Order: sequence, then structure tokens, then C-alpha cells
Amino acid sequence: MIVGVPKEVKDREHRVSMTPAGVGEFVERGHTVIVETFAGLGSGFSDAEYQHAGAAIAPGPGDVFAKSGMILKVKEPVVSEYDLLRPGQLLFTYLHLAADELLTRALIRNRVQAVAYETVRDKSGDLPLLTPMSEVAGRMSVQVGAHYLESTNGGGGLLLGGVPGVPAANVVVIGGGVVGTNAAEMALGLGARVTIVDRNIDRLRYLDQVLTGRVSTLASNRRNIAEAVREADLVIGAVLIAGAKAPRLVTAGMVATMRPGSVIVDVAIDQGGCIETARPTSHSDPIYFVDGVLHYCVTNMPGAVPRTSTLALSNATLHYALELAEDGLAAAVARDPALASGVNVLNGEVTFEAVAEALDIRYTPLTEALRPRLAAARA
Repeated sequence: MIVGVPKEVKDREHRVSMTPAGVGEFVERGHTVIVETFAGLGSGFSDAEYQHAGAAIAPGPGDVFAKSGMILKVKEPVVSEYDLLRPGQLLFTYLHLAADELLTRALIRNRVQAVAYETVRDKSGDLPLLTPMSEVAGRMSVQVGAHYLESTNGGGGLLLGGVPGVPAANVVVIGGGVVGTNAAEMALGLGARVTIVDRNIDRLRYLDQVLTGRVSTLASNRRNIAEAVREADLVIGAVLIAGAKAPRLVTAGMVATMRPGSVIVDVAIDQGGCIETARPTSHSDPIYFVDGVLHYCVTNMPGAVPRTSTLALSNATLHYALELAEDGLAAAVARDPALASGVNVLNGEVTFEAVAEALDIRYTPLTEALRPRLAAARA
């Protein structure tokens, strides 16, 4: 198969979907890899390194998309890339379709085989391709929050860990999954007072044990969230329902009770956000204020640390990308249920139920959407 690696074009997105080492794995198995010029530069990989690994270098995205049977990306296609996708082409990337109807309809219209990193689920129920970026984003959320709590950056002038005689800042993490756990660990490491809110009591019990009682845990309900948010200096939104739109657990009324100069970092923003006042922002224009509360809602946070993020992501995606290239989508999903759970759009149909529900689009089970392709293969 010919595999294309275009340069990411989302605002200040410097990650790349494949490293030179990954290219070597594909080439060793007889595949052709086309990398757009400078695609890896932001992550510290030169065109020469890709060529040395066996890749062909293309001068622009048009060549990459036109010649490739599979497109491997990091972030979802932007509007300028929609019409570069063609019927039957395999797209493997983060998609977050439940919060992006325009992209979903473009994938339907162009009859793309769209497999989303964030919904690939392994036998243990984990999300192996979402986990590395959730780890990065969770750790970054505290780093970013501490930065914006400084008065020179618009915040209330607080040091996250305080000093002797002065209390540490109060960090509230909404959601105790991978993002929330990593955020809590980072905040504790900086000396903050940390509260984690989650609806799963067993998860809270686990976090209390592994974090050795250094965090406060709260069962998720409207009253507990309201009280925790009111006292918070930094709120981190870390709620995830895989593939679905994030629930709005922090209301605008709750935000209005926060002290001016407090900070919100909504890591769930690429799935619509779990805070009512959150709206997507970019690295070029990352913050805004609501009721005196600073909001940071960048949809591609890990893009700010591309070297770390690219290496972490490619470690996780390479195995699955090779499966798709070796077998094609139909055979790969038949053999690997994890990949089957990643298929969001196929043959003009939405095959992930949570996306269909969020966008009020007809849902088609994957087995049904696969039938035309299987019939064509038999013919």
C-alpha cells in the first residue's frame, strides 16, 4: 500500500504522524511511504532522515493525498483538506467527530474509510491510541494552568504550590481518567491542594490509594461540583466518554461564582468541552475571559510539545497502522476488534453510534456498512 504522511496544518500543530523509524518499518514490509516536505521538522525530523529511512518526499499535500491509499495524520482534516480526500481512501487519525458535524458530513460525502485513533478500544477496554496524548494533555494542563495563574499572563497572581506561611492554590480536576490522573499527579508534584471529582466510586477509591491519600475525592453530582468549583483557583476539565460529546458538568452559573483571576483549562474541548463557558481556541489565540475567569481551551494542546507527543503517539499507532496497510480495512477489522471499534465513517455511513447520536445522523452498524466492500472483493 502507498501510505501518505501530510504536514499538519492546524494552527501551530507541529506533530507528525510517522517518525523515520516508522517509515523504516513500513518500507521493510514492502509498502511505499510518501512524506510531505517539512512534515516532521517541527518534531525534529528532517526530510533527509525520512529519505534515509526509505520515504519519498512530496512537495505539497496534493501529491500526498492523490497518490496514497492510506492517509496517516495526527489531527482531523481541516476544511482545506476535505476535498483532497477521495472515495475509498483510508484515513487514520484523531477525528473527534461528535463535536464536528462539518467534517463528519465531508467524510460521508467523500465516502472515506475513516478510522479514529480516539475510539480504538483494546481487549481490556482501554483506549491505547488516546492514552498517550491524554497523558501529555493531563500533564500540560497543570503546566498551562500555573502559567496563566501568573498576573503577567492574566491570572490572579498565585503560585500553584504556595510557600511556607502562604496556602497553596486549590486545583479541582473534573474527571478521574487518564487526563485527570496525570493532571492530579503534576499538581501534587508542584505542591497544590488537589480535589478529583468523578462519578465512579471505585475509580475514586483507586486514586485515593495510588495517590496515597494526598488528594481529596468527591463523588460527581451537581452540588459537589458547584462547591468545588467555587473554591477553585484552577479547574481542569478532564471528562471523557469515548467518541461521544462531552457532558457539560460545570455550568455557566458555577463559573460565575469563581474568584476573578481563576483559571479554567478544558482538556475535553476537542469533544465539545465539559464546561459550559468553554469554546475552542488555538495556540495563536489561546485564552479568553468569562466573568473574570480566564479560559484556556486549545483543541490540540499536545501540539505545543511536538517532540514528546510525536514519539509517544507513533509508539502507539504504528502497530495498528501496519495492520491496516497490510490487510486493508475489511480484513484488518475482521481480525482485530480494536480496529473495528475505531471505524467511525465507512462507505458514506456513520458507523460509530455515539457520533450518529450526537449529530442526529443515521447510524449504520459496521457489519452492514462493510457489505458493499466485501461483495466487491468476492466479485
